[in-house]
Amino acid sequence: MSDPQISLISLLLIVLLGGGLTTYLVRAAKGDNDTPIITPENWPMTTGGAPIEPVIEARISELMAAMTVEEMVGQTIQADINAVTPEDVRRYRLGSILNGGNSAPGEDARAPAERWLALADEFYTASMDAGHPAIPILWGTDAVHGHNNIVGATLFPLNIGLGATRNLELVQHIGAITAREMIVTGIDWTFAPTLAVVRNNCWGRTYESYSEDPAIVAQYAQAMVKGLQGELGTDSFLSNQQVLATAKHFIGDGGTQRGKDQGNNIDSEADLRDYHGAGYPAAIDAGVQTVMASFSAWHGQRMHGCKPLLTDVLKERMGFNGFVVGDWNGHAQVPGCSTKSCPAAFNAGIDMFMAPDDWRQLYKNTVAQVMSGTIPRSRLEDAVRRILRVKLRLGLFEKPKPSERPLAGNYALLGHPNHQTVAQQAVRESLVLLKNNGNLLPLQTDQTILVTGSGADNISQQTGVWTLSRQGTGNTNENFPNGTSIWQGLRSAIEFGGGTAILSMDGSYKRIPDAAIVIFGETPYAEFKGDVDNLNFASNEELLLLQSFQSAGIPTVAIFLSGRPLWVTPEINAATAFVAAWLPGTAGAGIADVLMRKPNGAINFDFKGKLSFSWPRTATQTANENNDEPLFSFGYGLTYTDDGNLPQFPEISGLDGSEESTGNAFFALGKPMAPWSLQATVGETSRTVMDARVQLQNALTIRAIDRAAQEDAQQFIWSGEKRGAIAITGPATAYTAASHYDAMNLVIQYREEA
Repeated sequence: MSDPQISLISLLLIVLLGGGLTTYLVRAAKGDNDTPIITPENWPMTTGGAPIEPVIEARISELMAAMTVEEMVGQTIQADINAVTPEDVRRYRLGSILNGGNSAPGEDARAPAERWLALADEFYTASMDAGHPAIPILWGTDAVHGHNNIVGATLFPLNIGLGATRNLELVQHIGAITAREMIVTGIDWTFAPTLAVVRNNCWGRTYESYSEDPAIVAQYAQAMVKGLQGELGTDSFLSNQQVLATAKHFIGDGGTQRGKDQGNNIDSEADLRDYHGAGYPAAIDAGVQTVMASFSAWHGQRMHGCKPLLTDVLKERMGFNGFVVGDWNGHAQVPGCSTKSCPAAFNAGIDMFMAPDDWRQLYKNTVAQVMSGTIPRSRLEDAVRRILRVKLRLGLFEKPKPSERPLAGNYALLGHPNHQTVAQQAVRESLVLLKNNGNLLPLQTDQTILVTGSGADNISQQTGVWTLSRQGTGNTNENFPNGTSIWQGLRSAIEFGGGTAILSMDGSYKRIPDAAIVIFGETPYAEFKGDVDNLNFASNEELLLLQSFQSAGIPTVAIFLSGRPLWVTPEINAATAFVAAWLPGTAGAGIADVLMRKPNGAINFDFKGKLSFSWPRTATQTANENNDEPLFSFGYGLTYTDDGNLPQFPEISGLDGSEESTGNAFFALGKPMAPWSLQATVGETSRTVMDARVQLQNALTIRAIDRAAQEDAQQFIWSGEKRGAIAITGPATAYTAASHYDAMNLVIQYREEA
């Protein structure tokens, strides 16, 4: 195996000759500490947002008077569409459903929009069947950068890119477009915007934050809520062209120790309020109707069980009168709780459990806990009143089934040219120019320009996370019928201007080009799977390309795709010009708009983007505290009128080689770690497992599932009819790097079924 001539090695996990078997690859859990006391009087008050209306309250009272305890508990349960049926909704009178990151009609993450709308009709009809108080169901989804679960929808830059635009009007417009495209498929509610203020860029959700500056986050909170819900106090508020927004994740998720997802925030109460809480009063004043509790803890107390913050601060002090929804089985992390039972979370202020799969047992236990007094009936009635208030404000009781509502079924609105125009503007304005030696940019179009790099013709990489699947993986350009890759945009602009565009994935060329553009960066990741220990961009392939062009005297532009600032000083030094492009979405042509001149030589669009996060000088400068001088400060961003010449920076990473690296692990957090991959084989058919659900010859089904956290395990189900194999594979160099360990451990659980 250590033979350097071996190009591929396999760590064989299981070979199965027969019998049904379910296998899980798993991860470990975390611990907590003690919690200091919260003083609600120290927190801001708000206008309360949407006013309490006596007519609506009277109608709620009338509805609740006719409801049994069981029916009221049903309203507090939100189940995932992969684990609930319309008949379940009819029987249990559930209040809500959601499609989790990988849930879709028929478990097809790329199902056409028509199937989404048809399923919305089925669930709605079930909720409105006669014989009970007819209460329409709410469908929630993670539409976090456009309606990103739907093939053909308009996908915008992720929040970190929008934060660089400093354009609140544009953000509000993006929210409104997202709402309209959601309504096309019959969905009423998005779990957005995220209002985290990130203080450590090692966090795997940094891209979900608008800025490290709480003031910017507060401004964006209002803009996005207004876009999604309409403007409070006007006829647009919760009109038939708007959807419900969610302020998340309350509170402190951007400030956990070492940036660990679902970790522990030990900031002071003042910092929790002033930094991490900055967006919530603004969102409430804008009329946000739902707030999602955070997975994280504050000084050891899990937020799903923190009554002083959920009830005393959010509901009473801030006056929030909508409802609080939990995160994906987040209640199970409260001490003494499980996915199936958690009175502590409900009593703390969670109004609606997000209980994707164990919802039946949770429903039964919650009913019993109300009957026994463990959950006071007054607490149940408060939660149901809040849920019904939001449904009535949205007009759900008056609306027909989803397919009969205005905009519904108008599939031409998905990725509509007008929407793509806005997305392209957002891409242009989000780009941040860090370096422009010799005023290389903007490039003349009447040249031969070489385009290369992993992100050049890769819409999946430029759209990133929360795109068709939760991780954003397994997608090809064909899955984005209304999208444009960065290469496609560049080629169009260059050829329109009379030049020659060459796509060379390995960077090779026969004739020396006039300039080269290298497009590279992070590959998609979601939540804890994106957590890192330092900010080193650990990829040498594009660095070698940049250095080879530099040695050949070829002027080179580096386009860096990322969900956070990273230590890329060697790449910055090797490039003539360097652009932080974040994760721009489907409108890749927006990059060419700024990089390329008009055919007549005039500037087409200038750079507008300014850093919403400071850029690290070393790979260990992970926290946004301004204690150490960053390489580029918050607010930095060049334009074409600026002197873009930069010196060669010292290439000091701050790493000493003793740090743990994900490169030394071959499987963690439910997925293989690069350069390893997971290979599935049935008979003569093999496939690299990249998507959340894979099926081979009806004999082997592979799913990303939850064990200790969302999608932290892989499940393999064999039918027993054909021979199958699962292997972790990687290049020989990866095996050699790992071979110095005395042992490599893999946790497997299996269950044989009759």
